[in-house]
Amino acid sequence: MRLLSDFPQAPLGCFPTPLQRLSNLSDLFGKELYIKRDDMTGVGLGGNKVRKLAFLLGDAQQKGATVVMTTGGAQSNHAMLTAACCNRLGMKAQLLLKRRGVSDPVGNVYLDGLLGAQVDFFDTDDYGVIYEEMSRRKTALAEAGEWAYEIPLGGSTALGALGYVECFRETLAQCAHLGIHPDRIVSAVGSGGTYAGLCVGADLFAPDVRVTGVAVDRAPFHQICAQLKAEIGGLLELEQPLGDDNLEIYDNAGLGYGIPGPAEREALELMARQEGIFLDPVYTGKAFSWLLAQLRSGALAEEQTIVFLHSGGAGGLFAIDLPENSPCNLEIGVV
Repeated sequence: MRLLSDFPQAPLGCFPTPLQRLSNLSDLFGKELYIKRDDMTGVGLGGNKVRKLAFLLGDAQQKGATVVMTTGGAQSNHAMLTAACCNRLGMKAQLLLKRRGVSDPVGNVYLDGLLGAQVDFFDTDDYGVIYEEMSRRKTALAEAGEWAYEIPLGGSTALGALGYVECFRETLAQCAHLGIHPDRIVSAVGSGGTYAGLCVGADLFAPDVRVTGVAVDRAPFHQICAQLKAEIGGLLELEQPLGDDNLEIYDNAGLGYGIPGPAEREALELMARQEGIFLDPVYTGKAFSWLLAQLRSGALAEEQTIVFLHSGGAGGLFAIDLPENSPCNLEIGVV
């Protein structure tokens, strides 16, 4: 078996990220609830993509890349963090984004501009169109003496997912230091790499820990994550192939990708008002709203210790439109 340290990693991020007890929510639900603060990874506004990009951009550096291209929705956290990490490493970022979502100069779009990234929007719902354009640009850049490195949606390749194999091991060590052992880890699933990496971490280091994914889109995530697990096993040169037995993914896309409904808005408010922590409306808000529903229904009665992965995404809060009657709207008194 190859070690994670065998793979080149770019010097990105501040690790380990904190593991904190959610004291007020633990009291409210009678559980030991913890949050893994991967919104505090130390680049940009933080987020899970930094762990993936450490491996991906380490590979890019080793291959001599001068330009990095990636894609996502208009408010992509991954794209914004790719630009931020490229700045740290002296590479140029090209972001080829779908117009889906808020493409006005707010939220992550504003941050993309602040970071100086080249941003191009495409009127398509087919990422295949964007990957074809990446390939065309890569050829043109090569003719100009530049070497381009392509990163797919969310950085969710087997190589990028190694970041979350490491995150699982890191979290387990932090739990041991606190004298606890998690029954379950809950994570949003938006492109599959984070969740697949966590599941491989469980396979390798603690098979008794259930890793639950909450899908924020309606892609075939069981198939996607099973394939990623197999590819991760190949990268690590494991003697036994990794199966899909521990994949546990629930649909909570609600009104659709990037569209927060009442349950997600209530989840954002509860975390902010009980713990002073901001979730995002696209990923963690939907994942936490699923967890809230399970806690309230008694579905997790047999489990005492639950860790919620905060995968970041704060930039999306500044591009969200809330209805006038939303409980999240400010109530400002005049004195």
